[in-house]
Amino acid sequence: METKQFKAESKRLLDMMINSIYTHREIFLRELLSNASDAIDKIYYKALTDDTLTFDQDSYYIKVTADKDNRVLKITDTGIGMTKEELENNLGTIAKSGSLAFKKENELKDGYDIIGQFGVGFYSAFMVADEVSVISKALGSDEAFKWESKGADGYTITPCEKDSVGTEITLKVKENTEDENYDEYLEEYRLRSIIKKYSDFIRYPIKMDVTERKLKEGSENDFEEVVEEQTINSMVPIWRKNKKDLTTEDYEHFYSEKRYGFDKPLKHIHISVDGAIRYNAILYIPENIPFDYYTQEYEKGLELYSNGVLIMNKCADLLPDYFSFVKGMVDSEDLSLNISREMLQHDRQLKLIAKNINKKIKSELLSIIKNEREKYEEFFTAFGRQLKYGVYSDYGTHKDELQDLLMFYSSKEKKLVTLEEYVSRMPEDQKYIYYATGESNERIEKLPQTELVADKGYEILYFTDEIDEFAIRMLMSYKEKEFKSVSSGDLGFEADENQDTAAEEQDNKDLFDFMKNVLNNKVKDVKVSKRLKTHPVCLSTDGAVSIEMEKILNAMPNSQNVKADKILEINVHHEVFASLKDAFEKDKDKLTIYTNLLYNQALLIEGLPIEDPVEFTNQLCKVMV
Repeated sequence: METKQFKAESKRLLDMMINSIYTHREIFLRELLSNASDAIDKIYYKALTDDTLTFDQDSYYIKVTADKDNRVLKITDTGIGMTKEELENNLGTIAKSGSLAFKKENELKDGYDIIGQFGVGFYSAFMVADEVSVISKALGSDEAFKWESKGADGYTITPCEKDSVGTEITLKVKENTEDENYDEYLEEYRLRSIIKKYSDFIRYPIKMDVTERKLKEGSENDFEEVVEEQTINSMVPIWRKNKKDLTTEDYEHFYSEKRYGFDKPLKHIHISVDGAIRYNAILYIPENIPFDYYTQEYEKGLELYSNGVLIMNKCADLLPDYFSFVKGMVDSEDLSLNISREMLQHDRQLKLIAKNINKKIKSELLSIIKNEREKYEEFFTAFGRQLKYGVYSDYGTHKDELQDLLMFYSSKEKKLVTLEEYVSRMPEDQKYIYYATGESNERIEKLPQTELVADKGYEILYFTDEIDEFAIRMLMSYKEKEFKSVSSGDLGFEADENQDTAAEEQDNKDLFDFMKNVLNNKVKDVKVSKRLKTHPVCLSTDGAVSIEMEKILNAMPNSQNVKADKILEINVHHEVFASLKDAFEKDKDKLTIYTNLLYNQALLIEGLPIEDPVEFTNQLCKVMV
C-alpha cells in the first residue's frame, strides 16, 4: 500500500500549523464538529435543487464517542460524505477546503451557510492525535474509502466498508507528557464542556453517550450508573430567535449561562442587522462592576461567533475602551476568516460591526437616561468613571460622543445630574458651568470657595473622582458654556457685581507684601478675596494646574512634585483681618505667626498636608497664651 505525500506541503508547514496557528489544543474538536456540520449542510443545499432528495433535519446528527481504554475518540456525521477523489483533494492538500469550493459553486442563501472556508481546521486533530483516520461514504455512491495518516509523513487511501452515507473520523489520542494531559480529551465531562463552549449553537444535534447515576427502579437508596445518549448542544441560539418570543428571564438566563457575570444584567440589547453586513448580537450592561475591572488582568471584548461557532472568546476590537464594561456576543455570517477560525482578519466588516455596536450602546444609554433615570444613576455610579476616562483618553477624541452620558452631583438638586440638565437651568446672566473639587460631597459643601457662587444662586457641580477635573479640562465646554472652577482666580462676574477690591488692595499692599515674604514662595500672591463671605481665608489657583490636580499627580508613582500656583485670599471683612492689621502695626513677630496659621488653615481646608505639624501646633499654643 503506497503512502502518498502531502501535495507541496512539508513537515515544517504541518508542524507550524499544529503548534502555532491554534492557541488552545481543545480547538481541534470545534474544527471537526464544524466540518461535520458543513457536511450535513451540503445535503441540505443539494435537496433544495434535487427533487430526488428530501431533507428531514431530524434524521441528521453528529456523534462523539470516546473509548478511554483504547485511547480512541470518534466524530461521526450523517453528512454528504466524500468520494476517493474528494478525500484526495480535500485532505491531501493542507489549506484546501471542500467547503470553500462548494460555497463558490453554489449561491448559498436561505439562512444556511458553510462554516469552514479553509481546510486547515481538519489538521488540528494532529495536535492531540498520533494517528487520524477518516472513513467516508459519499451521497449517491456504493463505495466507501478510508484515509489514514500519522502526520507530515503522508497518508494512504484504501477502499473499505461503510453501511451509511457520512463520515467517521477516528483519532488515536496521544499519550500524556510532562507538559500536556491528553487524557482530558477522552473524558466525558471535558468533551461535553468543549462542545458547549464552542459548538453549542451548531444547528444539528451533537450526541454523546452520557453516564448518569440514577436510582434503581423499585429502590429507595440503591443507585446505578446508566449510559444514555444525550444531545449536548442547544442548537438554536437565543440571538436567532424572534425578540417577541423572548422574555427578560430568557436574556438573564443566557447571561448567567455564559458566565458574563454573577449579577443580573442592568439592561440587555438585542441587535439583528440584515444589511450590508449581516449579524446578530446580544449585549449586556452589567449591574455591578467586576472586582478586577481596573486591573491589568481584566480583558474587555465580546464573544465572536461565525454562524454559531465560537471564533474568539474576547474580541476586543468590537468595543471601545470606554464601553469595555459591556458583555455579550456577536454572530455574523459575513466575517472573513484567515487560515483558521481563530485568526480573524481585521477587515472592513469587523470595523463596521464595531461602529454599529458603539452607536447602539450609546443610544441605549441615552434612552435609559430619559426613560429609566434611577437605573441609569445606578449604572453611572458603577461605571461612570470609565466614561470619564473615555473623555480624557486619546487626547479627547471621543469627548463629543460621551459628553451627554456624563453625570455629576449637583449642589442644588442634591443628586446626579447631566450636563444638559445643568445648562438648561442656567440663569441668563450665568456665563460658566461652575464646579468644585474635593474628596467627598460633604467636604465640597463646606469649601469657602463655593460661598460667592452659591450666594448668587448658581448651581455647582461636585467633582469627587480623581479623573473628573482632567476630563472636564479636556472637554473644555458644553453647549458653548465653558467650565469654571470655584477656586479659579477669575470667577467671571461683572465688575459692578464684585466687591470693590481695588482700593482695599492698595490700602493693604504693604501688609500683603509682608505676608507673602513670610510664606517664602509657598504662594504666588496674597490678595483680597472676592469670593469669601463668612470664612477668613482660602486658597485659589492661577494657571493650568489646580490644587486637586496637584494632589492627584503627586500621589502617582514617580511623581514630579507638581505644584499649583496658589494664591492666599484674605477676607478683609472678617474680624480676623483686624488682628492682622493690628499686628502689622505693632508686632511683626505675631503677624508672622498669624500668616503661617492662616496659610496652614487654608491647606487643611483643601486637604493638603501641613509641611511642619509640630511648628503649627507650637504656633497655636503661642496665640493661646
